[in-house]
Amino acid sequence: MGLSWQQGPLSPGAIGRFLVPEKLPLRLLYAEPLRRRLRVKFGGAWIADSEDVLLLFEPGHYPMAYFRAVDILPGVLTPAGHTTRHPDLGPTTWYRLQVGNRTAVRGAWQHTELPLHASELRDRIAFAWPAMDAFYEEDERILGHAADSYHRIDIRQSSRHLTVRHADRLIAETNRPLVLYESGFAPRWYVPRADIDESALTGVDHRTFCPYKGLCSYYDIGEARLAAWSYRAAYTPVDRISDLVSFEPDLVPVHLDGVRLHLEPGQTVIPHGPDRDLDVAGIEGKDG
Repeated sequence: MGLSWQQGPLSPGAIGRFLVPEKLPLRLLYAEPLRRRLRVKFGGAWIADSEDVLLLFEPGHYPMAYFRAVDILPGVLTPAGHTTRHPDLGPTTWYRLQVGNRTAVRGAWQHTELPLHASELRDRIAFAWPAMDAFYEEDERILGHAADSYHRIDIRQSSRHLTVRHADRLIAETNRPLVLYESGFAPRWYVPRADIDESALTGVDHRTFCPYKGLCSYYDIGEARLAAWSYRAAYTPVDRISDLVSFEPDLVPVHLDGVRLHLEPGQTVIPHGPDRDLDVAGIEGKDG
């Protein structure tokens, strides 16, 4: 979760509220400088390179990066002859993007009649993230969406007693779980494999991708489908959870110090599919 996605403060499903006397508008948009160098690759060429990128946070959406026209490779954008209307920002012109033999029919857009209060976005262009080859901060590839500076993950070691059962079977028992706190979501408890009866886990052909943790594998437990998951090789900042297993408390009973865990409404994570149809090796290696 970040500022405007899932349960963030600017999202429709926010778990908190602003302590103000008057009700806020249902839709609040927020823009701020990224303060990082961001580059875009398409057709094997760097088509945008800027240290002056503006991030737009829009309710229910990932943050979107807007570039100055002067930081985009000349000649790669032509009007696509297609316009739409943004509910808050007005008319939007779409651009065709072409580099060599590669074409994205609607590869970029610009809001052309912005209201005065949104003047920060004037003369800025955003690229359709899935249509590009890759986005980079400096020389490191960014997967999924622009990095959200309001998204945070903390991992803590615990000595609490955690058990997982299915029917009458004890699936896991540990006094050394790791708990992962991720902005706005319920704490997730990860168990070392040595403390799990792995014969109860059936690997399935299903994977999702988290821009902050990496590629996630899933397991069925009996008839409980996708009841457990594991980041077999989590990204370096969160590698403490690599190859540990977490269990979905709404699918199999998980008890912490004797108290059964339940997710609060709205805390179910909405997973990503693989970024831009990358294969597994591409995601794990973050190659570009």
